[in-house]
Amino acid sequence: MYALYVTHPEVVIDPNAAMPRWGLSSLGKSRAERFANHPLVVDLTRLVSSTETKALELAAILAKGCGAPVDSGDKFNESDRRGTGFVPAARFEALLDALYAHPDESPEGWEAARDAQRRVAGAFNDVLAGHDATRPIGFTGHGTVGTLLKCHLGGLTIARSEDQRRIGNPGGGNVFVVRLSDRKLITDWIAMEDLPERIEGL
Repeated sequence: MYALYVTHPEVVIDPNAAMPRWGLSSLGKSRAERFANHPLVVDLTRLVSSTETKALELAAILAKGCGAPVDSGDKFNESDRRGTGFVPAARFEALLDALYAHPDESPEGWEAARDAQRRVAGAFNDVLAGHDATRPIGFTGHGTVGTLLKCHLGGLTIARSEDQRRIGNPGGGNVFVVRLSDRKLITDWIAMEDLPERIEGL
């Protein structure tokens, strides 16, 4: 059986609002609505979301496809970037580069990558410790902590090259698959539109 980790697709960027309160854009919602009909989503029996608006909106849309209950927890939230708040795109990319290049350091007050990885991996394992491994489960979250979780599960070095935007859809809305029996990473990032209906290795 499997777990899906799904990142939120496109959002409405509002420099005047806190990033955790940003919601999905019309494009993001339409992508999520189509993905809610995917067979691997329809079979989900539980959804666990970050507490951020965009992830909760994604979970709510997917729940309409599978009828699963939605839980949430702030340990699944995106890496803490309150040290800078909203920054222009070029500076944001430079800070992300630094985050991945020096995972034990805090770029301009951002949560260090290693700390964020420990947080999200611990939360993921805590959820699965109380979950029936014969029942598929979905997680809705974010690109950076999702990449850090992927690296943890796959035994991969923390690196920007593992980022969802370097592998999947650059707008977000990507997914990776984990086998529940041994918590093995089965796929890399895949755009939600491109996720196969059957996954080899499950």
